Amino acid sequence: MKSKHAKTLEAIFRKPTNSNIVFAEIESLVTALGGEVREGSGSRVAFELKGHRRYLHRPHPGKDAKKYQVEELREWFIELGVKP
Repeated sequence: MKSKHAKTLEAIFRKPTNSNIVFAEIESLVTALGGEVREGSGSRVAFELKGHRRYLHRPHPGKDAKKYQVEELREWFIELGVKP
């Protein structure tokens, strides 16, 4: 994993919850962890990692993930045993 991905993972686990994580960096992190990112209808994105899926909507008009999305991803990563 590149240092950029490690920083993104650390930002996801940072408390209080960070609200300035670029959604594309999260997609890149999931791919770097060996997962897949699939486009759904509209702004829906499916993340698949270790045989588990999480669905989120790509933020618009901005590019930063919402706080609730970062918190969802944090919980998902904890469930999957992914830690910074």
